[in-house]
Amino acid sequence: MCGITGILSLAGEPAPARIVEAMTDAIAHRGPDGEGLFVDGPVGLGHRRLAIIDPSPAGHQPMQTADGRYVLNYNGEVFNFQELRIELEALGHRFRSRTDTEVVLEAFAEWGPGALERLNGMFAFAVWDAARQELTLARDRYGVKPLYWARRDGNVLFGSEVKALLAHPGFRTGLDLEALAEYLTFQNVFTTRTLFEGVSLLAPGCMLRIGAGDGRIEGRAYWRYAFREPEDPADPREYREELTRLFRQAVNRQLVADVPVGAYLSGGMDSGSITAVAAAQIPELRTFTVGFDLHSASGIELGFDERDASEYMSYLFQTEHYEMVLKAGDMERVLPRLIWHLEEPRVGQSYPNFYAAQLASKFGKVVLAGAGGDELFGGYPWRYYRAVVNEHFDDYVDKYYAYWQRLLSEDALRGVMAPVWDQVAHVDTRAIFRDVLSEAPGELTSPADYVNLSLQLEARQFLHGLLVVEDKLSMAHSLETRVPFLDNDLVDFAMRVPVRLKLASLDEVVRLDENEPGSKPERFYQRANDGKMLLRSAMSQFIPSEVTDRIKQGFSAPDATWFRGESIDYVRRLLLDGDAALYDVLDRRAVTDLVEDHLEGRANRRLLIWSFLCLELWARTFL
Repeated sequence: MCGITGILSLAGEPAPARIVEAMTDAIAHRGPDGEGLFVDGPVGLGHRRLAIIDPSPAGHQPMQTADGRYVLNYNGEVFNFQELRIELEALGHRFRSRTDTEVVLEAFAEWGPGALERLNGMFAFAVWDAARQELTLARDRYGVKPLYWARRDGNVLFGSEVKALLAHPGFRTGLDLEALAEYLTFQNVFTTRTLFEGVSLLAPGCMLRIGAGDGRIEGRAYWRYAFREPEDPADPREYREELTRLFRQAVNRQLVADVPVGAYLSGGMDSGSITAVAAAQIPELRTFTVGFDLHSASGIELGFDERDASEYMSYLFQTEHYEMVLKAGDMERVLPRLIWHLEEPRVGQSYPNFYAAQLASKFGKVVLAGAGGDELFGGYPWRYYRAVVNEHFDDYVDKYYAYWQRLLSEDALRGVMAPVWDQVAHVDTRAIFRDVLSEAPGELTSPADYVNLSLQLEARQFLHGLLVVEDKLSMAHSLETRVPFLDNDLVDFAMRVPVRLKLASLDEVVRLDENEPGSKPERFYQRANDGKMLLRSAMSQFIPSEVTDRIKQGFSAPDATWFRGESIDYVRRLLLDGDAALYDVLDRRAVTDLVEDHLEGRANRRLLIWSFLCLELWARTFL
């Protein structure tokens, strides 16, 4: 796990070493264990190392092949590197280190871009081919590790974080208004745009090939999600047995490291199952939980603190357990620093993740997390059930688009962005949403097909946003987060599991007549103890039934109450008083009305207020 950055001159001009050094220094927090620089003609590569596998000098980067043709600048971990190494040695390759980095380098030398399909792990890297004068940028299947790029002054700049690009003297920071329109609709950016004008985020499962001298830039996808119903479903017991085998294999694969490995332990099924398998291999495994002070919480928020459940599982698996408790003021204290590391806000509230990473980083460099379990195995049934019976594809798009406008509807967006609406009126967020769904892997003929399409959307967009946030906030503390659910074999399996083994109430919802008096569709849409049925069954072998049968609980602070209480002055000071920076592009009256609706208890707009706070501090920090 590391930080990478670099420059390629499209005209073949020499790359400036001192600028590459400055770009590398900007992401020093990602790799405190070493730094490296490679400059050769039009290309300059900078690297910061967080040493996890073979921390010896043999793992120094950027790394070259023996003949000097290929140079790799690599961030991540490939967990099947030992199997690939055996295969490459049989083909005549020789290795000087025990790193996965060298395996990725030699794999690219042997198979070219075809090597990407063989890698099982999380990564973002750049490979320079001196013979072809060509740079390849690539990102892992699921987007666990980010990679940003931009064109500036005849150069292509790239980096693990936008901060690396900002360090280039030719880079001018501006706000991408089209990306802002996406964010204020979805609390996410569905395209490859970012809030930084001219900066793109390479899409998951994609690569770019860039030529020095001819200015050629070619991109393609080498992998995509494809959830679909199996043509010949197996017996449910076979699915359960295979899931158990693949899950245990995935966790054990991701324990490989030459430094201690810990685990987040939230008290839920996904992190608990990972901890159970990991604890069987690691004596006195360290586990970490962040809880919340609930003295002022009310209603549903009273269930947000999961320390009791996590302590119980720590007792069961005999882990060395550490906890941290967050209060309302902790958000205020950390937000400026968090925004600097986050760079661009994405899905959900994220400051608890920052504190969780800070806690885990005090005890090691690697932590396991449960991301992906919900998206792969149907953890959000109240979402899917809103669009399972449809007359046609666009009927489905309309229903699901209405749900996924997490922050503002189209009408509200027009009012909030009124000062710049003439510059973004052409942005069709429904069309953007539809484009994401247009790559359905097969015909949509049944409710199960539409659920699979919903799963595909959430994996590509919602999960991706969570992963980008997690990378930034963990690497802010020089911590590597691994996600065993995103093992290639486990994902391939999950995409072929019949929907009827994921959702318990699908048939009931399909029969539901929303127009029938007393049918109460919300009763089904909001049912939270449905979903992940196959995963619950398989994980019951590792953790107690009271955990696998528990109602779904997200990782969230009681901000709805805090924004109206302990943090109300902070919200007013940043968003309602003085000359807030966001009013350069947003309408003050429209924003004030929305915020006051929450502060005065007329509506719950905690996600919107969090997003406005992030945008205000983003503008102050980067503009």
